[in-house]
Amino acid sequence: MIAIVAMLTASTAHDVHSQDASASSEYLIKAGFIYNFANLVQWPASTFPQPDSPIVIAILGQDHFGTTLDRVLEGKKVNGRPFVIKRLKTVSELLKSVAELKDYQILFISSSEMPRLAETIQIVKSIPVLTIGEAPGFAKNGGMINLILEDNRVRFEVNVEAAKEADLNISSRLLALARIVPQGAADGRKAE
Repeated sequence: MIAIVAMLTASTAHDVHSQDASASSEYLIKAGFIYNFANLVQWPASTFPQPDSPIVIAILGQDHFGTTLDRVLEGKKVNGRPFVIKRLKTVSELLKSVAELKDYQILFISSSEMPRLAETIQIVKSIPVLTIGEAPGFAKNGGMINLILEDNRVRFEVNVEAAKEADLNISSRLLALARIVPQGAADGRKAE
């Protein structure tokens, strides 16, 4: 499993490492994971208005990536779609852009937003937006993919139920590498 996870991020990390030697290796690896998740998640056909519409990634909260995510995604495409990155500092900004939510495909929720996670998940619930976080309990509390540090390595958990509710199809190749997390009781349902 470790070899496959390393393969997921190795090409991306190699491309960027020489460009930004000072970038945090944790966020370089997380940026690589985000790129690979975009390759291994399928959105409903109606998500993209045009065949070349970009995959829009919104970062909510404190942005620990700096320019690392921009550099990892620079010039890359998934199914002919380039990437666009938007940065939102607060849930209030997310609420102001509710009309734009349908234009986002990925929402990275920083650990700084954990106190407002339930509110944020409620806002995007049932919209085909892949939610990715980085804090304990993120996936159990309704987020779809949680990037966690374990033994100085970035690993990930997936809440398959949350992805299904948003009409997202996560590749079995990705699920085979993930720790599957049942949805917790935070949204009123019983954990399995």
